[in-house]
Amino acid sequence: MPIIDSENKEINFKIVYYGPALSGKTTSIQQLNHLVDTKKKSKVKKSTEAERTLFFDFLPLTSSEIKGFKPHFHIYTVPGQELYEHSRRLLLKGVDGIIFVADSQIDKIQENLKSFEELTNLLKNLGYGPHDIPLVIQYNKRDLPNAASLAELQKILNTHHVPDFEASAIKGEGVLNAFQACLRQVLGSLKSL
Repeated sequence: MPIIDSENKEINFKIVYYGPALSGKTTSIQQLNHLVDTKKKSKVKKSTEAERTLFFDFLPLTSSEIKGFKPHFHIYTVPGQELYEHSRRLLLKGVDGIIFVADSQIDKIQENLKSFEELTNLLKNLGYGPHDIPLVIQYNKRDLPNAASLAELQKILNTHHVPDFEASAIKGEGVLNAFQACLRQVLGSLKSL
């Protein structure tokens, strides 16, 4: 649920990029920062070693007012390595929207499934049902020759029939579409407040 600060007329949203190790989560938010049309460009704050996320990456974004409130979007990536499950759990607390970044390569299907199952279990442990949190799937690395077919990925990963998008984060393709779809769902949840 977004944090609403009535005194300062601000709404704070938390969006998390989730997925297996090296699926393209960090590259996605770097591209997102490059692609968004905002006057205040931010830098992606990274906690990495040798280009791998250790704790999380963070990107703050703002946009025009919504019903007199200034929205702030706090965008995080989770570390994909198995070792950091505790960090992933912590980053999901208070989440308003999730973009699951799947690695489209055929040999990564099991890692995607394991990561998606972990996400589902962590959300359940936090008290969320399968449709409580806006979710979008970004099938990344679609430009690689060993990418599984889109139909196969959808059948395996998109069992909840959420919005999904093909992407190549390294090229900046599909990243903004996935983010905008998640954002529409998150902002749509404001109507119920």
